[in-house]
Amino acid sequence: MREFDLRRASARAIADAVAKGEISALAVTEAALARIAGLNAALNAFTDILVTRARATAAAIDAARARGAPLGPLAGVPFAVKNLYDIAGLATRAGAKINRDAAPADADAYVIRRLEAAGAVLVGALDMDEYAYGFTGENIHDGASRNPHDPRHMTGGSSGGSAAAAASGMVTLTLGSDTNGSVRVPASLCGLFGLKPTYGRLSRHGLFPFVASLDHAGAFARSAADLALIYDAMQGEDPDDPVCARRGAEPIVPSLNAGAESLRIAVAGDYFRRGGNPEAYAAVDRLAAALSVQREVILPEAQRARAAAYLITAAEGAALHRARLQTRAADFDPAVRDRLFAGAMIPAGALLQAQKFRAWFQMQARAIFADVDVILAPATPCRAPLSGQKMMWLDGKEVPVRADLGIYTQPLSFIGLPICTVPVWTQGEKLPIGVQLIGAPWREDRVLRLAQALESMGLVQAPVAEDAAPPL
Repeated sequence: MREFDLRRASARAIADAVAKGEISALAVTEAALARIAGLNAALNAFTDILVTRARATAAAIDAARARGAPLGPLAGVPFAVKNLYDIAGLATRAGAKINRDAAPADADAYVIRRLEAAGAVLVGALDMDEYAYGFTGENIHDGASRNPHDPRHMTGGSSGGSAAAAASGMVTLTLGSDTNGSVRVPASLCGLFGLKPTYGRLSRHGLFPFVASLDHAGAFARSAADLALIYDAMQGEDPDDPVCARRGAEPIVPSLNAGAESLRIAVAGDYFRRGGNPEAYAAVDRLAAALSVQREVILPEAQRARAAAYLITAAEGAALHRARLQTRAADFDPAVRDRLFAGAMIPAGALLQAQKFRAWFQMQARAIFADVDVILAPATPCRAPLSGQKMMWLDGKEVPVRADLGIYTQPLSFIGLPICTVPVWTQGEKLPIGVQLIGAPWREDRVLRLAQALESMGLVQAPVAEDAAPPL
């Protein structure tokens, strides 16, 4: 059989090798399980490892190949999901102590079924901030996930385990969710390509909700091509999710290598050029210079958009958890519980005003995209803080880590735009920082195409963390 480093192999390379019989899906799965066994104690990415299920799925793929059946585009590729995705036979934890008492899910989430139909192999569930309400990747019940590039530092959240698992090479692809930045923040801090698609583009059926009007399913990968591959596999209309768009799949992979030359690109100014540290702006400027971008655009009232997003998040989250707050308040992470209590006290008038502003802000953004294809903006205001760090200095001010890691992602989640975070590295720095590639609604093709172009130019990359463990 063909020999190659499965830790670094792309999803496409794995699927091609499995389809050609150069390696078995079971061998790929066993390699992933071995990596997880060797790394998870240090990185705390996984909360559940599905050994029996993964082996059975892989064996079925090998049996299908042996009888000449066609294999899917992700044949044999190991993946894992944030533990708010329903997995048949497991309680859907959503990072909460309370949910461990729940009955096991009786079916997989819609997008898990789509990925397995494409040949991917589910190997486990991943750590996250409780109820997805946090940006640090630190869970008081399951422990903090650790940044594979330097385990002294946090992964970011709330999809922290998803980022740690992909960045360390434990699995090739992972799923997270993004409400206010929960894919884009950990992608930035852990050096990954992360996609938050247009609101309603991917089904959320089988995902434990947080804020229904803001929640997105999303994904992490170590290349733009793999991110496009997993995104294409998850697309599809789903009547079980009332906000899932009634539009057919629009594959990205065929146009991924079209290049950036014809794209109209701008840099986000004003709000997105303050509040952070120099490394955040330097990453954007490096990409803009390489692309010869000279135009700057301003999303008006972005600061107010962040505030309105916070109001909606707190109020909708409090409504969702009202019964739990009344009966089991002591079982919440106190930081999550207190914010939910605060959300329960937001006046209805303030929430109504936030929603009206949201509609106005969305109109302003759409007007900008009339003659711009992609906007560049920082993903986080700094590199990864230390694990457990509560306060940090940004732009000369001491601010809370948990709240302010998402200052550049929250205003954009608020209006459901498709965004790909790409990882930028600086020579001499061990930790990366991300840049958001922001597109008009339903134009995931443009942001992923630009991500691919930047990767081809050598400006962005997502290497496996070298210090996590030696290759298997």
